[in-house]
Amino acid sequence: MSNQQTHYRTCNLCEAMCGLEIKHDGEKILTIKGDKKDIFSEGHICPKATALQDLHEDPDRLRTPMERTENGWKEISWPEALDKAAAGIQKVQKQHGKNALGIYIGNPNAHNLGGILTMHEVLGAMKTHNRFSAVSVDHLPHLIVAHHLFGHQLRIAVPDINHTQHMLIIGANPIASNGSIMTVANVKQKLKDIQKRGGKVVVIDPRHTETAKVADQHHFIRPGSDILMLLAMLNEIYAQGFNVKSHASELTPEFDKIKNLATQYTAEKVAPITGISAQEIKTLVKEFCEAPSSVCYGRMGVSVQEFGLLSQYLIMLINLVTGRLDTQGGVMFSKPAVDIIKNSGRGNLGHRRSRLKDLPNFHGEFPVSAMSEEMLTPGDGQIKGFFTMAGNPVLSTPNGKKLEGALENLDFMVCVDYYLNETTRHANIILPPVSPLEREHYDLTYHGVAVHNSAKYAPALFEKQPNAKHDWEIFIELAKRLDKKPKLKTRISRSLTSWFGPSFLLNAGLKTGNYKGLSLKKLKKSPHGIDLGPLEPQLPNALKTKDKKIHLNIDFYQADLKRVAQRFNLEETAAHNDILLIGRRHLRSNNSWLHNSKRLVKGKSRCTLMLHPDLAREQSIEQGDLVKVTSRVGSIEVEAEITNEIMPGVVSIPHGWGHNRQGTRQTIANDHAGVSVNDITDEQFIDELSGNAAVNGVPVVLVNAMPKHILQQRMEKEDEPEVAMA
Repeated sequence: MSNQQTHYRTCNLCEAMCGLEIKHDGEKILTIKGDKKDIFSEGHICPKATALQDLHEDPDRLRTPMERTENGWKEISWPEALDKAAAGIQKVQKQHGKNALGIYIGNPNAHNLGGILTMHEVLGAMKTHNRFSAVSVDHLPHLIVAHHLFGHQLRIAVPDINHTQHMLIIGANPIASNGSIMTVANVKQKLKDIQKRGGKVVVIDPRHTETAKVADQHHFIRPGSDILMLLAMLNEIYAQGFNVKSHASELTPEFDKIKNLATQYTAEKVAPITGISAQEIKTLVKEFCEAPSSVCYGRMGVSVQEFGLLSQYLIMLINLVTGRLDTQGGVMFSKPAVDIIKNSGRGNLGHRRSRLKDLPNFHGEFPVSAMSEEMLTPGDGQIKGFFTMAGNPVLSTPNGKKLEGALENLDFMVCVDYYLNETTRHANIILPPVSPLEREHYDLTYHGVAVHNSAKYAPALFEKQPNAKHDWEIFIELAKRLDKKPKLKTRISRSLTSWFGPSFLLNAGLKTGNYKGLSLKKLKKSPHGIDLGPLEPQLPNALKTKDKKIHLNIDFYQADLKRVAQRFNLEETAAHNDILLIGRRHLRSNNSWLHNSKRLVKGKSRCTLMLHPDLAREQSIEQGDLVKVTSRVGSIEVEAEITNEIMPGVVSIPHGWGHNRQGTRQTIANDHAGVSVNDITDEQFIDELSGNAAVNGVPVVLVNAMPKHILQQRMEKEDEPEVAMA
């Protein structure tokens, strides 16, 4: 007998917070569709949503703790696994010191309510300074700019895309990423809405991306030269007289110093290096400033280059000096129901420095570019043990091959993950949490950067199996074993969370948050979410600085201009001959962790080397040839995709592939292995100001490794059945 039911929740696979309508019959999922009544997404979903079913039903997903033995992996009980995990960590720290344990936190944690609310328990119990996360190969510059200017790392200003008349998008592809550090559903329609109301969308990117294809205008830019274009734009704002006073500038003591930052960077001087003509730069500025409202938005392509922090800083300055900060249609601050800023650290840059590279930490984390070296280099503080939480740094951090070698030589490693992947295969113990559909959901993180204020809660769709644990249960159980004499406050917190679950903490956050009368009980009665209204001006109240002022820290950022001058010769007009590597994003992919979904990897391979026809001719490469791509740290071989979509002199390989390592247990991902671009990104190529990895703009060399016809012959031969000898 059918017992069909409907469940509403929010997709947790990217930042867009799309509402889902899931029809199921008991434990069997029937359909996953967009929730048309969802107050935030209004029925929009992308293909990734269906992967929730694939993740839940995946036979490769680990459901029981695993121990690596001399005879291979074996299943063990939870008490045994947790005891062994804690004992191994304690042994490493007793023998080599607290900081001999390294920790890596992957980005899926940001979508996990219970994980976010309890992670501090296990991190605090481990007492190590050697923490790393995906942040420093991603959005670290955004956090530092928010920390410096607005007083807290999470006080990030986001584009008011719903009301702007002019959106300038630099190094971002929101149609593929669904928005990023800008939580927005159906972003393609949002961009078209700008055009419908007479506005304009302009994209600056080394690739003619999916977003560029719907924009009114697209400009190619040489990877890594964004800093010069932004300096020239700031210069032009003052030269053309578009700098204005605003309520935000009145809160900015150093506002008048901005005009002197970029005086030597004229549009004429930077044009030969950036690839954007002086007139085009001048017009960009004029149209941006003359629009009734406008917003400048830069994302991944800006952040992960050698001047990522300074570039993101300049983007915020451009919004500030043109009067677009905290104004409708400009960059504004979200007002989430749960104010996590109130109960989280504001961030601290450079409080400690890494042991070997002298890189600054931020909010207790060192840059991932230092990670492998900290494991491989002997001495006091060497990392001898490692703990990962929902992360796959072998495929997602620079020079993955080097990190792979480092992991092989660790004394002990524990991973909280439900896949045996390229990183966790090196672990001694794997602790698998439940699937996303077996846990309750509330987006604590992404409501804080949403383009419209709302709140939505969903209970777990399925009850977890008796022999299963939530992430938060794993964290608390480990914390109890590692820290057996906690303070009274910690004991009480652990006990209450263990008894009532993370919803207990969520309810407290709602009741003490930004909207009176809001509670978990009220959210449960509104399965499609509660509309809390559009973004509104919030200065100075939004500021978390002690004096409620915007602090530009001009001296800190101005010092980095010396590095810009050393890197670029503004008097040089000759063409730049280096071939530069950039990444790319696809709507059906989100790093490495969705590649075991049959729905998301179907179709032709997306792991290709994009290159321009001119570059292909120069390198004697044809469509479908196997190309060897070499950087300072290594080589990979990848199929050529020749297209006018990419700028001459630039090549692009997507991130997150490379599922061809031995010893993993991801059948579908292995069948669609691709290659890891992070086998050729360089851990020494960084943004020195922030320590963020620079994975865009890596110099590479191309060699035609195998023409297409020979490659096909080899593949056909490999597919031929073996003939038995008589």
